[in-house]
Amino acid sequence: MVHWYKIEHAEILKNNGVSEHKFGRKIICITWFENQIYAFSRKCPHAGAMLKNGWCERGKIICPFHRHEFDLTTGKGNPEQYNFIHIYPIKMEDDEYFVGLEIGFWQGLFT
Repeated sequence: MVHWYKIEHAEILKNNGVSEHKFGRKIICITWFENQIYAFSRKCPHAGAMLKNGWCERGKIICPFHRHEFDLTTGKGNPEQYNFIHIYPIKMEDDEYFVGLEIGFWQGLFT
C-alpha cells in the first residue's frame, strides 16, 4: 500500500540542491535535476553518508564521502559499486507534487 504525501513548496526547492524532508515516520531526500523532481534514500548504503550533502551530475546523486554515484531514476549504483538507493515515486496533481511511500499493513490500518 502506498501513501502519497504532499511535498510542501516543491517549486521553491528547485534552487536548494538536495534537502531532507520528513513524511510520516520516514526522512528522505528531495532534489531537482534538469527540471525534474526526485525523491530517494537519505543515506548512502556504502558508508552511511548523508546524501543531503551530495550533489547531482549526469543524472546521478553523488555521495559526498567516497563519490559513489546513484542513478536518480533507478537508484542503481555504478556497476563496480554493487549497491543501490531507494527511489520513491513522485506524482503531480493539481499543480502539487506528491511522494509515495509504502506503508506496512498495520500502519495502513491507522492512517
